Amino acid sequence: MAALLPIDEKQLIKQLQDPKESRTAFDMLMRAYGEKIYWQIRRMVVNHDDASDLLQNTFIKAWNNVDNFRGDAKLSTWLYKIAVNESLNFLQRERSRQGISIDDDSQDTFVVRQLEADDYFDGDALKLELQKAIAELPERQRLVFNMRYFEEMKYEQISEVLGTSVGALKASYHHAVKKIEKHFLGEGS
Repeated sequence: MAALLPIDEKQLIKQLQDPKESRTAFDMLMRAYGEKIYWQIRRMVVNHDDASDLLQNTFIKAWNNVDNFRGDAKLSTWLYKIAVNESLNFLQRERSRQGISIDDDSQDTFVVRQLEADDYFDGDALKLELQKAIAELPERQRLVFNMRYFEEMKYEQISEVLGTSVGALKASYHHAVKKIEKHFLGEGS
């Protein structure tokens, strides 16, 4: 994929809200953020097909609500927030459909099972083990870890997406790292 030039978000927002330019601007938006948002979703739901569906839902919601976007946050932050909410809602629906309580320890195994069954996972044994360790994290820690570690997002941006204080995010990331370390040391979570 060719590298895109940096986007002037204010200009892009104006274009998105202009009926004459909205389709072209939206195509630019999808090309600029689609891959990063796909991987954020994919790390949450694990399955490629589910991630693709949720990415599509994310962009449909963005398209349907772009006129309501006030620009209080960055456009990318707004998209991440939609994607995170779509992912969390999907996971909740899947757990409910499978009769898994949010408080049940087996919720972690749901994501691990998804990972093991994913035909699109092409990682080696170490990558698979890392993904299993991440999948065993509580949902919020998994989100924070993925955004910070894989997306290299700053705590301030994660705070905007998740609506959580920077201090709480740092603590959550720290706990996630410790649990992943324990996983690799064979100490469980």
